[in-house]
Amino acid sequence: MQSGYDENLNTIRTYQVCNVFEPSQNNWLLTTYIDRRAAQRIYVEIRFTVRDCASIPSVLGSCKETFNLYYLETDRTVSEGIKGVDTIAADESFSQVDFGGRLMKVNTEVRSFGPLSKGRGFHLAFQDLGACMSLLAVRVFYKKCPSVVQNFAFFPETLTGAESTSLVIARGSCIPNAEEVDVPIKLYCNGDGEWMVPIGSCSCKAGYEPDNGNVCRACPQGTFKSSQGAGLCQQCPPNSRSTIEAATLCGCRNGYYRGDMDKPEDLCTSVPSAPRNVVSVVNQTSVVLEWHSPRDTGHRDDLTYNVLCRRCHSSERRSCQPCEDSVVFVPGKQALKETRVEISKLRAHTSYTFDVQAVNGVSNKSPYPAQQLSINITTNQAAPSVVPIMHQVSSTSRSFSLSWPPPEQPNGIILDYEIRYYDKVDETPNVVLEGLRPGTGYVVQVRARTVAGYGAYSKEMLFQTLTDGKWLGQQLSLIAGSLVGGVCIVSLVAIAIICTSFLTFSSEVTLRPDISPGVKIYIDPFTYEDPNEAVREFAKEIDPSCVKIEEVIGSGEFGEVYKGRLKPVGKKEIPVAIKTLKVGYSERQRRDFLSEASIMGQFDQPNIIRLEGVVTKSRPTMIITEFMENGALDSFLRQNDGQFPVIQLVGMLRGIASGMRYLAEMSYVHRDLAARNILVNSNLVCKVSDFGLSRYLEEDTSDPTYTSSLGGKIPVRWTAPEAIAYRKFTSASDVWSYGIVTWEVMSYGERPYWDMSNQDVINAIEQDFRLPAPMDCPIVLHQLMLDCWQKDRNARPKFPDIVSMLDKMIRNPASLKTGTNNMAPGDLQRIGVSLAGHQKKILTSVQLMRHHVDDQSPTESV
Repeated sequence: MQSGYDENLNTIRTYQVCNVFEPSQNNWLLTTYIDRRAAQRIYVEIRFTVRDCASIPSVLGSCKETFNLYYLETDRTVSEGIKGVDTIAADESFSQVDFGGRLMKVNTEVRSFGPLSKGRGFHLAFQDLGACMSLLAVRVFYKKCPSVVQNFAFFPETLTGAESTSLVIARGSCIPNAEEVDVPIKLYCNGDGEWMVPIGSCSCKAGYEPDNGNVCRACPQGTFKSSQGAGLCQQCPPNSRSTIEAATLCGCRNGYYRGDMDKPEDLCTSVPSAPRNVVSVVNQTSVVLEWHSPRDTGHRDDLTYNVLCRRCHSSERRSCQPCEDSVVFVPGKQALKETRVEISKLRAHTSYTFDVQAVNGVSNKSPYPAQQLSINITTNQAAPSVVPIMHQVSSTSRSFSLSWPPPEQPNGIILDYEIRYYDKVDETPNVVLEGLRPGTGYVVQVRARTVAGYGAYSKEMLFQTLTDGKWLGQQLSLIAGSLVGGVCIVSLVAIAIICTSFLTFSSEVTLRPDISPGVKIYIDPFTYEDPNEAVREFAKEIDPSCVKIEEVIGSGEFGEVYKGRLKPVGKKEIPVAIKTLKVGYSERQRRDFLSEASIMGQFDQPNIIRLEGVVTKSRPTMIITEFMENGALDSFLRQNDGQFPVIQLVGMLRGIASGMRYLAEMSYVHRDLAARNILVNSNLVCKVSDFGLSRYLEEDTSDPTYTSSLGGKIPVRWTAPEAIAYRKFTSASDVWSYGIVTWEVMSYGERPYWDMSNQDVINAIEQDFRLPAPMDCPIVLHQLMLDCWQKDRNARPKFPDIVSMLDKMIRNPASLKTGTNNMAPGDLQRIGVSLAGHQKKILTSVQLMRHHVDDQSPTESV
């Protein structure tokens, strides 16, 4: 090592060699160990001088003007395996020595090597092969991209890659209070230590705004920012405020609200005041209401009106209830934009209260009810509605006594009743009532009269006189319906009421006796070699041009169910229910779908759903049945909870039992008897339906009502234990199901066994648990349920026995007045429950029901 000067005449220390006069030189200079600090590519900057060999005499063979650079990766201070980097030549050399050989021309060269991966560091080595040179300085370094904040994301310091062309990915993270906008955030660090190719970005989140491009600052009080982005904080809109920093929404002041569709930057608004000056014009059973808009609309432009209707039992309006669904509002009763509505199909001679509400887009936010203005009206008297049903109270060979409830809509004060009847065989009216023939069936109708005139006749009812010399007892024909208020008794022999005869009567009316003469046996359509033959034999093919589909009312296992109209040739149009087969069906699905029609077509009884016909020769395939206005019994009862007297519920149960008696006499087992499969018409007549699942239950049903058992699906809560355990379905198992239906009816559609799991229900039944009596259920009805739930199927009553028991209850309404809420063993003894086991079971069930009701009762707030 020697001293010298650089080009600026600064004193420097150098490594020198100049053995140019001796051949075969091999001189080495090795650096100390250098830690690479995770760098993969190393750069070496060398400052040196070289003398021109031509300026030195007699050294042409041994003089060199280059030297070699090597590196050695290692974890130790020395190692084998040195690698060459490059042979380095000078850009400039000197040929003469000035200032005593102390001034030289300096060269600077940069070389790089890599990738480095075998050791934590390295040595550099310089090899001289015969040059006259000086090594002035060696700088060893690596390149990196510095940490940076870009697009509201922070990127850490990142080393360059192993090659000079490498791009190293650096993952970024959003700065505080910023969030990613789209894809993951990253930058690329190139070989020169420069950032490039930005991908993704961050932006200030809601409640924060950008500041100087690198900071997200919280919105101050009184301002807000509702969404993420580059936007700035805004002042709170009118009638709102923010009391905290970083607010994303300004809260509305008391009495002001923001609608569901309002934007955060919209002002807060209030509810409207009540409408003004409601006036009415009554026309018989219709009324027109008109009103003025409210004085205060709440500063909104979405004002609408609702009209609420209440029917009151007296002009004092102390007891009012919501109007029936049959009342028609034109153009509607909710969300009205106009200040006028026409209301029709009201009851005649009835007091009504109409509440006209003003609402807007924030009315549902207010804790207070909508502002409204009420008006009271009373409709005019009109002809009464149809008498819903008649009952035969007693019968002799020459007379029978009938009773009926008043019309459901008397439409005024009932003055008297008029009856017409004719011999069922002759189907011609009698002008003078001289006496009835023994053993003869008579068709009877009745209608009521008010000051406004007569109402329509009731449905035709068939009643039978007894044969001479035989006293068969009183025969009661009850079709489920309404039995409300006082009962009017008529004796056709005494002619206590004026019996008016009519000269003409339609001979096209078809009469359906409760049970057809003779024995008719059900034929399983699946016993036919060709199931389509069963459809042709038992179902009537209907021309699709006679069918009009109106609206969807539900969906079945095979497709949609519609309400429609059927207009047979030469007959009047009737409403019908239309089941359709969905598109893309298999042949098996079509066969199973039409099998229900083959089953229904064999039944002809007033309490069995009536098949009108099928459409099989065009698409879609359809099954057409009579239309039942009130739908399924379970949902109908839930909608009318507590609205019917017990005698009316018993009448409905009697109709169901009558239908099941008919099925049992035909040797048909339903297998899925439940309130959901009982349909109710407008006269509250109950009819057994849903024969599609009766033969077998599909494996793939997802309805939790049905649980797998021995290869099929079973409605556990309604099914007898022997049917669950052994798939043993009989009329006795249908009787068990009828007991559950009775419980459903008396509890107004409550779910049997409540929220117990199906397995818990099975276990409970095996341990002799039976459902407790519903609230206010007569003891005799709960006893009937317990009889239906006898474990020994042979001990259960038959359906004819059930019909007889219900008839006795109807003839003796006093037996239905002993409820189960407050009873003692003496009460049970008086009504005929003598067995101690039955008494204990009933009293225990009552206590269980009390606890259940107490648990379900809502807490009333003051």
